[in-house]
Amino acid sequence: MNKLLKRSIEFILFILLLSFISFVFVKLAPGDAVREILRSDDVAVTSSQMEKQREALGLNDPVLVQYGQWLGRLVRLDLGTSYMTNRPVTEELLDKLPATLLLTCTSLLVLIVIAIPLGTLSALYPHRVIDRFSRLLAVLGTSVPSFWLGLLLIEGFSVRTHLFPSMGTGSIAHLVLPSLTLGLTMAAVYVRLIRSSLLESLGQDFVRGARSRGIGGSRVLLRHAFRHALTPVVTMFGVSIGSLLGGTVVIEVLFAYPGMGKFIVDAIQSRDYPVIQGYMVLMGLIVTIIHMLVDLLNDVLNPEIRLKGER
Repeated sequence: MNKLLKRSIEFILFILLLSFISFVFVKLAPGDAVREILRSDDVAVTSSQMEKQREALGLNDPVLVQYGQWLGRLVRLDLGTSYMTNRPVTEELLDKLPATLLLTCTSLLVLIVIAIPLGTLSALYPHRVIDRFSRLLAVLGTSVPSFWLGLLLIEGFSVRTHLFPSMGTGSIAHLVLPSLTLGLTMAAVYVRLIRSSLLESLGQDFVRGARSRGIGGSRVLLRHAFRHALTPVVTMFGVSIGSLLGGTVVIEVLFAYPGMGKFIVDAIQSRDYPVIQGYMVLMGLIVTIIHMLVDLLNDVLNPEIRLKGER
């Protein structure tokens, strides 16, 4: 109970700190939201009209006053109204969120399909061909920027061979290239992590003890060594979620994928402050919740962590 209360307090404090810092930085960023709004009407505007618009949006108030008003609306689960579309920010973000979550899940699927078999085989057969291949993949994956890999995939599988569409959404084929781009770049890191963690687990006393008791090799691998090796992998996965969600911004723009990433880039270009702030808070909530779930999963996978936390 105390642990849950402590986590809840940390969660609230983190969201408050994140929202305040992001709010201040958004306000300090160069650009004028009012000029962008009135420019969209494509008519000449006067200084008095711009001043009147600023006053109506509350942009002339001190930053702390603006933040206090925004925080008051946040308590009522109101993220404000988009300057560009005049729709509630919550509705705008929730409309785009499923597309981004779908891309994130398919990218994770690519990561898992590549990283777990290669990492496991590398640990079981060190210094063999499969191990050298996984090392090469890791070097390539960590040294090639995701946007560059995406351009290569577009050139190879869309422009030249027409196997997959290079932009848009609507079918599973539209997800292939962006998912491969994100999944391949992240899988490289996890292949090496799984290899090193599994090698360490295979050398532990409890694994040698299980083998000495005559337990089969596959059972020792799956129920003892692999389970122990998953702890750092799961922890790393929680840290990577933020990178993955951030990576979708670049990939969604590159593939013209209509998710939250492309939406937030458009909002930044338009100085749509409520959308930017709402996106930051929503991403902070998602990442924090995933970190809490990762902690719970680590407690299940490795009881030693839970026992240390209870002392």
